This record gives sequence, structure tokens and C-alpha cells, in this order.
Amino acid sequence: MQQSKWIYDPSPDNTARTLLGIEGPRPLVCVGINPSTATPGDLDRTVATVERVSVQQGYDGFVMLNVYPQRATDPDDLHATVDSELHEWNMRSIAALANGRDLTVWAAWGTLIRKRKYLAGLLTEIVGLPELRSCTWVSRGARSKAGHPHHPLYVRADAPLEDFDALGYVATL
Repeated sequence: MQQSKWIYDPSPDNTARTLLGIEGPRPLVCVGINPSTATPGDLDRTVATVERVSVQQGYDGFVMLNVYPQRATDPDDLHATVDSELHEWNMRSIAALANGRDLTVWAAWGTLIRKRKYLAGLLTEIVGLPELRSCTWVSRGARSKAGHPHHPLYVRADAPLEDFDALGYVATL
């Protein structure tokens, strides 16, 4: 992928991040649970996989978003309760990125959606954003036994992007 302009939005103290990716008119947008340590030019395995899939699928950029923006290498370290300021910042960032565009959004949070009680509610709010109404939701690989879309690292490398009913999914959470 041609190294265009990076999209990167960390908090001032670098304990949270809303956006990470490479700009393009037609990016693949991936939604995980929470960011880890990745930064422009120093991608972790998850974000590197998202970049690889975006190239394989013919997208001209990618953006990694998350249900909750707190950085944590171990999801067990996520806040016990939601930080509403972080969540509101995340929602504003996602809405501004989508901005009513017809984007492909890859559901990739895995079973970690159950890691904290608040995550399902935050995801429901994200899926319901008016700015995402024109987006097409996809996932990769078979769903988990509980019906969750898989995390990018736990899907075969050749798994295709498939339609994902995000509204139907959040209605079951």
C-alpha cells in the first residue's frame, strides 16, 4: 500500500487512541475492542493484519477503530467502568471519519465484546450512529459459537469479507 497520509488520533497522554490508519478515498474500516500499542510505522499484529487484508481486498487505505479507545495490551486491564469522556471522544471521532460516506466497516471485536459489561452498549451506540447509515458492515470467517464476529488474528488468512448484519447483531446483545 502506498504510504499516504497517516490518520492517527491518540490522547495527549497516549493512554487512549480513536483512529489509526492510512488515508484513502475508499478505506477498509475495522472495528475492534480496544487499541494496543500500534502507532504509525510501528503496527502491532492486529493492525498489520487489517492493513494486509485491506490491500488484498483492493482498498486504498484502512482505518482501525475500536469500541472503547483505552489502550491496553491485555483486555483484562480495561477500565472496570466506562470513562464517559473517552467514549464521547471516540464517538465524535468515528462520526467525523464516517461522515455519511459509503464505507465498508469490518466487525472484528471477537468474543471480547463480553470482556466488560459496558462494551455491548458502546457498540450499540456506534452501530446506531447516523453517520454510519450508509456503511456496509462485513466480517471475516465463521462467527464464534456465541455469534460474535472474529478478531482479525483468529481468522484464516484467505477468509473473504462477508456481509454482517450489525443492527441485527447488536439487537441480540
